[in-house]
Amino acid sequence: MHHMAEKKLIDQVRDVARLRHLSLRTEGTYWNWIKRFILFHKKRHPRDMSAEEISEFLTHLAVNDHVAASTQNQALNALIFLYRHVLRLELPRLEDVVRARQKRRLPVVLTREETEAVIARLEPTIRLIASLLYGSGLRLMEAVRLRVKDIDFARGEIIVRDGKGEQDRITMLPQSLRKALEAHLDGAC
Repeated sequence: MHHMAEKKLIDQVRDVARLRHLSLRTEGTYWNWIKRFILFHKKRHPRDMSAEEISEFLTHLAVNDHVAASTQNQALNALIFLYRHVLRLELPRLEDVVRARQKRRLPVVLTREETEAVIARLEPTIRLIASLLYGSGLRLMEAVRLRVKDIDFARGEIIVRDGKGEQDRITMLPQSLRKALEAHLDGAC
């Protein structure tokens, strides 16, 4: 009987995730956190648990698993999604959660020259994609999914369709990439 309930929960999570237009990646990540939460509490159904059990789980992640703050936040977001949107239960406030420590290290950033040296060593098509990422602020999947009709050479713009959060936006097409991009498109068409 319990297996049926678990199957039903995964279907509920999937249905609500699709309804809310979450990416498949987010849906999968959320389900993995929900599963870990249920297993941590010896397979109790989330409906029979509440803020106290969530706090225990998040504290365990920080104290015992030494997860990064961003990882703990991801787990929290998955559980809030489960309770608020799937089970439609409002959680009491989550007090007493031991927060994972934020790393206070500055990110390592390459200089412009170092970045250009790396890009210059890439195979031509990959170099073009990397240059687009660097020069126009596209995310990786946005650059990979880019279509000819999304590039407006006349206006020097790139239309990003269905970006993060299914939002369309416009970004600039770097002047320095126009010729390389046109040559690539001529070769591809």
